[in-house]
Amino acid sequence: MFYTIDILGTIAFAISGVLIAINKRMDLFGILIIAFVTAVGGGTLRDLLIGNTPVGWMKDITYTYVILGSSVFAILLRSKINYLRTSLFLFDTIGIGLYTVVGIEKGLNAELHPIICIALGTMTASFGGVIRDILCNEIPVIFRKEIYATACILGGVTYFALREFPIQYNYVFVIAGIVVIVTRLLAVKFKIALPRIYSDKV
Repeated sequence: MFYTIDILGTIAFAISGVLIAINKRMDLFGILIIAFVTAVGGGTLRDLLIGNTPVGWMKDITYTYVILGSSVFAILLRSKINYLRTSLFLFDTIGIGLYTVVGIEKGLNAELHPIICIALGTMTASFGGVIRDILCNEIPVIFRKEIYATACILGGVTYFALREFPIQYNYVFVIAGIVVIVTRLLAVKFKIALPRIYSDKV
């Protein structure tokens, strides 16, 4: 179940990378690079921090094949995607939901404190998108007004709360991921955002 979620997250983030690269009118090489860093950027940083080297995607060639396959799929079907912005948002949201629980589980395997595990889950879910947006000359979504990292944190809290109940482990994964996805969808739909801090100086 854990491996399946990891692969699904990789697919979702790879497609979101392809969509934003196409929107930026990049060439084929640029599209593949953006897809790759979006899919594995957060996980790479996470593995480096917990000392899991070589990082996960280097030890399992399946991730590379999945990213390439997802990229080709998204490129070939680009003409079928009528609402590019909506599709990008959807795949990005699915990606952060799946990768949040993946990062938390990696933290648990490293025997880290639950708070650190939630931070790792948030980092896993967010930093691939941060790298993607920086390379595409965009302000990363996590630093804008949208609920993004907050949704990951809420999903992480849900994950550990559910572990206190006699619930099958696979359901804990799924429910926590859904909490992240639904939280972000509702936040965007109803324009819910964290307050901004402004300086009194002009």
